[in-house]
Amino acid sequence: MVLQNSNVARVEENGGYFVSRIRKNIDPILVSIEEGLSKTKSKEFAGKPVSECIKQLSGKDIDAVVKIEFKRREYKGKQKQDEINVRLVAVYNDEDEKYHIYITNIQKDILNAKDIANLYEARWDIELLFKELKSKYSLDVLETKNVQVIEALIWTAILTLIVSRRIYSLVRKSTTHPEKMARYTQLRWSTIFAENASDLLTVILHRCGIQRTFETIMSVYESQALDPHVNRERFRDEWFE
Repeated sequence: MVLQNSNVARVEENGGYFVSRIRKNIDPILVSIEEGLSKTKSKEFAGKPVSECIKQLSGKDIDAVVKIEFKRREYKGKQKQDEINVRLVAVYNDEDEKYHIYITNIQKDILNAKDIANLYEARWDIELLFKELKSKYSLDVLETKNVQVIEALIWTAILTLIVSRRIYSLVRKSTTHPEKMARYTQLRWSTIFAENASDLLTVILHRCGIQRTFETIMSVYESQALDPHVNRERFRDEWFE
């Protein structure tokens, strides 16, 4: 993910955290280098563009603070120029033979430079995770403004995901054809899990001594099909009388 500079500021100001690759057209000014270089070299680099400093690093990873300029959202026809100091991590990638440069507001005592690089590399798995939560476990459909209900729905989705992942792990381990393990992709698994969740619930209830019958299913239908908006007029109500 590559964030716009204005988005970086908004995430920071709203108490969020980010890890982003630096945009190609952005060349922030180095404020200070916290780790990776001597104090003398750090002072020499201070105030210079990152691109100029990177050329002199010779494969050393650095942890620094940089200044990024950006424009605020337009308000009443005016757009204010602003700036923000953020952490910059430059990690040399042996495979690509070049530096991968990231900006973040996560403190180095929480994640060091290598951890930041590894976290960014996991971004695709994170995106797939959120896609699964939204498309399969209804995290994108929160038809309420009640904070407690929203929290409950989020936790329900997360717990469902945990159960799904546990069973996914068991299925992968139980296969008698190890060469097929790579074909058990998470997105396909989430579809199969969601489609067969009702059967899984039946098995779990049976283990608990509870039998799912036509009567119990009808009872669920009867209770859950009730519309909470009791006074709303329906266009087709007369058709069902």
